[in-house]
Order: sequence, then C-alpha cells, then structure tokens
Amino acid sequence: MGTKTVDEAANEATEVKSDAETVDVTKTDVTKTDVTKTDEEVTEQETANAEATEAEAEVEAAEDEDDLSEEEYAAELAKLRLEEPEGSSGVGQGAAAVVSAALGFISLSGGWIGSVAAARETLVGQLHTASTASVATQIKEVYGDAWHTTALWAGIFALVGALVGVAALVRPAFGAPGKPQATWIKSVAWAGVALGVVGLLLAVLKYTDVLLSLPSAT
Repeated sequence: MGTKTVDEAANEATEVKSDAETVDVTKTDVTKTDVTKTDEEVTEQETANAEATEAEAEVEAAEDEDDLSEEEYAAELAKLRLEEPEGSSGVGQGAAAVVSAALGFISLSGGWIGSVAAARETLVGQLHTASTASVATQIKEVYGDAWHTTALWAGIFALVGALVGVAALVRPAFGAPGKPQATWIKSVAWAGVALGVVGLLLAVLKYTDVLLSLPSAT
C-alpha cells in the first residue's frame, strides 16, 4: 500500500514537470513571435521615414531649381554637362566669318573676275570704237569703261562680304540663348565687315571718278 502511494506521487510530479515545460516552451514561442513582429514594425517605420526624406529632398531641389534664373540654370547645366544638343555648333558662323573676310580682301585687290571683266570691256571698246574717233571717246571706251567695270565688281564683292560678316555677328541672337559666340569668330567677322566697308567706299570713289579719274584728252 505504501509503495503504491510513492509511485503515484512520482507520476504526478512527472506530469507537473511536463506541464511546466510545456508552458515555458509556449511562452518562449510567444516571446519570439512578439520580437519578430517588433522587428518588422521597425523595418516598415524606417522605410517610411526614408521615403519621406527622399520626397522632401526632391521638393527642395525642385524649389531651388525654380528659384534659379535662366543664366544660372544654363550655368548649372554646363557644369553637369547636361546641355541639350543645339542645332549649330559654331561651324557655320566661323565659315561665314572667313568668307566675309575673304570677300572683303578680294574687293580691295580686284580679283580675277574683275580683271577678266575689265579686259573684256577693253576689247569691246576697241571693237566698237572707230580709229577716227576723238581721243576723249577712245579713252572713255577703251580705258574708262574697263575701269568702271573693275570698280563695279569690287563694290559687289565688298557689299556681299560686309553683309555676310554682319550675318555672322548677329546669328547668335537668333539661336539658342546662353551660349556665347567664339572670340575668333567675332574677330574674323568684324575684319570682314571692316574690309567690306572700306572696299565698298573705294569702289564708289573709283566708279564716280573721284579716285584715279580718267586722264584728260588735252
């Protein structure tokens, strides 16, 4: 009888111990679940904070961009090398400036076209002038018309050269703003304009016989 009581007590102690372990394991699982949920909540909060910070930074950048003037905005784009491609890279303006200077120089030297035209006019004067014509008539037909033809062609070259130079100088005003014209283009274009103006003035003086007038027949 006494042995049975001891065995029953031992069994009951074992059952109590097992129940206690079960309770502890359950509590541990609950604790782990709570910790996992807490970590997830912290991660979501951090993600939300990061997104809010990025949105604020974008808004501030947009406000700063709106506050910039056109010149400052163009300068910022140049620094970042984000300038939009432009239709003209300055090659056409440089070519126009060189052509202007060349035409201005030709207007001063006469050019081969002026020489050929003058020679042709001389030949025509000789063919249409009788040998019995007066000296004044022969001078005018043979020499005067050729000289005037040379002055006329020089004036044409000078005028075209000056116009091309002016076009090269004012071209940036009709292009993309914010990009200055190269210094050498301005220099060559101004040289072409100056040569054209001088050549045009000399052509007018020669054509009106103010400069190097026809020789007298007497």
